[in-house]
Amino acid sequence: MATQTKRPRRGALQSQSGWVPLLLALLHELQAPASRWRPYFALWPELGSLDHPMFWPEEERRCLLQGTGVPEAVEKDLANIRSEYHSIVLPFMEAHPDLFSLRVRSLELYHQLVALVMAYSFQEPLEEEEDEKEPNSPVMVPAADILNHLANHNANLEYSANCLRMVATQPIPKGHEIFNTYGQMANWQLIHMYGFVEPYPDNTDDTADIQMVTVREAALQGTETEAERLLVYERWDFLCKLEMVGEEGAFVIGREEVLTEEELITTLKVLCMPAEEFRELKDQDGGGDNKREEGSLTITNIPKLKASWRQLLRNSVLLTLQTYATDLKTDQDLLSNKEVYARLSWREQQALQVRYGQKMILHQLLELTS
Repeated sequence: MATQTKRPRRGALQSQSGWVPLLLALLHELQAPASRWRPYFALWPELGSLDHPMFWPEEERRCLLQGTGVPEAVEKDLANIRSEYHSIVLPFMEAHPDLFSLRVRSLELYHQLVALVMAYSFQEPLEEEEDEKEPNSPVMVPAADILNHLANHNANLEYSANCLRMVATQPIPKGHEIFNTYGQMANWQLIHMYGFVEPYPDNTDDTADIQMVTVREAALQGTETEAERLLVYERWDFLCKLEMVGEEGAFVIGREEVLTEEELITTLKVLCMPAEEFRELKDQDGGGDNKREEGSLTITNIPKLKASWRQLLRNSVLLTLQTYATDLKTDQDLLSNKEVYARLSWREQQALQVRYGQKMILHQLLELTS
C-alpha cells in the first residue's frame, strides 16, 4: 500500500528569520537529479568559497572586526542558524526522507545556504502603510542576482504585480558594468551580509554606531554622588518608556546626518536637562512640548547644540573609539602604504576598510563637539 506524505501543519515552518521554507526548497532542489533549477545552481559561487565573516575563525573575526558591530551580529546569526536547523529544519527533513536525502541533512550545508540567501536573495520592501506587517519573504531571482552593488549605482530593481524589472537610473555607456543597489548599506552591513565592502571613501552610505548604553555610561562618568547616579538611571528608564533607547540599540551616525536623529536628540536632552526640568517633564508623562529649537541634527548642526549636549556626545564618542583594537592613525598608516596594504590578506583589507570608515565618522564628531 502506498504511503501518503504528511503535509506539514500550518505554522510548522515558521521561524524567526522567515527564511526556512525557501531554504528547505533549495535543499530539496540541490539533491534532485532532474531539478529544473540546475542551470541556475551552476551560476552560483562554490558554496565552500563563501567568505562572509560567519565563516571566519572566531578569534580572527574578533581581532579584525572588534568594535565594528560585526562580531556581535555574526554571533546572533550563528545562534539563530543552529536553533532553526535543529528545531525546525532537521526534524522536517527527517519526517520527509522521500524528499531529503542524507546528503543534504547537514548543518554545514544549511549554514552555507543561509549565507548564499543572505547575499543573493531579494525582499520586496513593504509599503509605508504596511510598516507594522512582517517583512516579505526572500526570493531568489536568477539573472537579477548577478549584478554587483555600489552606493553610486546605475540600476535599480523595481517590483510590480507581474514582474521584476532592472531599470537603469542613468545612461550606461557600452562596455560599462551595471551596478545594482542592495539598499543604503554601511560597510559593516555589506561585509556581514554580503562578504565585501566598498573601499574608503566610495561608500557614501557608510555609518558608525554609538551604542545607546555607551551614552548612558558616558552620563554616569559625569556623576559624583550616588544620588546623581540614581538620577541618570531614572532618566534612562524614562527614555526606555518613551521607546527612545534600549539596551541593545544604537545611535546611527552617517557622514552627513544622524540617522537616528529623534532618538539621539531626545536622549541628550533628557540626560542633560536640570533635575527640576526633568521632574516636570516626567510629571507630564513625556507629553510636554518636545519641539527641537536646535534644528535638525545634520552633521553641520552639531556645533550648534548646547554645550552640555556636545560634551556628553563627545564623551560617548571617546568611549566608542576605545572599543576598537587599533586607533585611527594605525589604520591610516596601513591604508596609505600601498606596499604594506598589498601584503595584507583579503580579510584584513576588508576589515580595515570597515574600521577606518567608522573611525573617520567618529573622529569627525570629535572635531565638531570640541
